[in-house]
Amino acid sequence: MLSKETILLLEDIERRIDVETEEDYIAQWKKFLDKKFEGDIFIPERKKLSKPELEVKHININDALNSYDLMLRRELEGVSHSLDSEVANLAIRANYGTGIMTSMFGAEIFTMPREADTLPTTRSVNDTGWIKAKLEKGLPEVNSGFALNVFEFGEFCKEVFSKYPKIEKYVKVYHPDLQGPLDICELLWGGEMFYSMFDEPEVVHGMLNLVTDTYTMVMEKWFGLYKPEEINPHWGSLWHKGTILLRNDSAMNISKDMFEEFSKPYDNRLLNHFGGGCMHFCGRGDHYSEVFSEMPMLNSINMSQPQYNDMEKIYKNTVDKGIMILAFSKEWAEKDKVREGGFNHLLSSF
Repeated sequence: MLSKETILLLEDIERRIDVETEEDYIAQWKKFLDKKFEGDIFIPERKKLSKPELEVKHININDALNSYDLMLRRELEGVSHSLDSEVANLAIRANYGTGIMTSMFGAEIFTMPREADTLPTTRSVNDTGWIKAKLEKGLPEVNSGFALNVFEFGEFCKEVFSKYPKIEKYVKVYHPDLQGPLDICELLWGGEMFYSMFDEPEVVHGMLNLVTDTYTMVMEKWFGLYKPEEINPHWGSLWHKGTILLRNDSAMNISKDMFEEFSKPYDNRLLNHFGGGCMHFCGRGDHYSEVFSEMPMLNSINMSQPQYNDMEKIYKNTVDKGIMILAFSKEWAEKDKVREGGFNHLLSSF
């Protein structure tokens, strides 16, 4: 059931969406992603800005976790701000943190203190015997853990948005944060996973295979609710070609050879199965960038913390090979655009 406050916010957003403006904004992204952009750094520009007509009270994430109405209002707060932003997209997600997949396997959900207003996660088990038992058990139930909330919230949004034609068309419900196979495995298993890569690699591969199958099962169900389009938004700052955005933060902890063995095969399986996509990583990724540059269905990357990377190595394995860099640091992009060959018109910032 929708609260009065959420209805008022929906009505405000529906009034403020300008069809011509949003069509133009999406067309800018499409031109860039189709590799027809001719500038140095792509930064989208919403030509007509619209300020909110009502004050939006911020919803604490701890409250939103227990109410689909509050979760929707919290997500729509971002949409309201985006309509008054030249660069931000109109997109929301079922925002249940990094522990969606791990909670399906029975990991304990950990909710942050209320004052942190930060997404929940799950506790790692750090028990290889427990992992082996999960391997024996096989695929978890598709509606277990936070996945139940994800699907119910997705259905809730679909029903609500059907009553608001412009919101239904222009406010995208992008796929939930399922992380990526290696990240899921580490979040579930904990630091013991890295020891097991040497001591019992077959167990690590077994778990990565199970996690990849589970990811496929969950994402196929999600795409049954929200069919992906030719280009798809993520976060508030980017659109990408392909259907999925994989997270590979855990890869910063392993070598290039280990990435090739323990991450690339499973990432490739998902990218191939779902028709390509983007890869995100925090921290250092230059050391395995040559490996991911060889993944044929990887269209783009999104990275943070360029200061921890040899960016020339990153550029040589992305923009110089036709792989885009999305939502990159404007400061670093401006500094590096003078490199030989520039960015080949394949880098976006905000």
